[in-house]
Amino acid sequence: MKKSVYSLVLMDDVVRAVDAQAGRLGTSRSNLINQILAEHLSCVTPEMRMKAIFGQVQRLIDTTFQVQQQSPSAMTFRGSLQYKYHPTINYRVELNRVPERFLGKLSVSIRTQNQKLIRECTEFFRYRCEMEARELARLGFTDYTAGIGAGTFTRGLINSGELDDQGAAQAIYSYISDLDRSLMLWLADVGAFVQSQAELEADYREMLRRAVV
Repeated sequence: MKKSVYSLVLMDDVVRAVDAQAGRLGTSRSNLINQILAEHLSCVTPEMRMKAIFGQVQRLIDTTFQVQQQSPSAMTFRGSLQYKYHPTINYRVELNRVPERFLGKLSVSIRTQNQKLIRECTEFFRYRCEMEARELARLGFTDYTAGIGAGTFTRGLINSGELDDQGAAQAIYSYISDLDRSLMLWLADVGAFVQSQAELEADYREMLRRAVV
């Protein structure tokens, strides 16, 4: 969304009130004024779009996950791995103010010092990355980007240009739920995962048929 510089003549009391409210919200004077005017005139700002998406994601979250942090542009929620001591897995969604090629970014991280678990998760993420790139390429999406670290996985959330705010929220949450379910099966028994692999990949393709993200 394009922005331009304008000069406004405002009362000092209004500016002081705006600055105080901007400080409480952790934003700038210009951004707050922009939001106030947009709401009054029924214009949609990037902040309003991101708030709508995250609000819908929160309504979709089930008992598998728990919201940990939320800001205007990011949300972090966590799950528990079905592994010894039930270590935490964090999913962080960061939305772009202006969604062009990507709606935003997903970052996944495992909170553990267990090197065996880290290796197993890294192997899963490597498999998942290769599978996703292959399936998305079949649909013509060749700009898939992902990164793998020691027990970490990041990827761009593709903007297919076909999703409204509710559709984007549903697609993001469906993707994370599918990723989490596959990882749990991998960690439970890699041998059993191989037996279920064809079905899991078919489920992923069905998800892509409904929405690409």
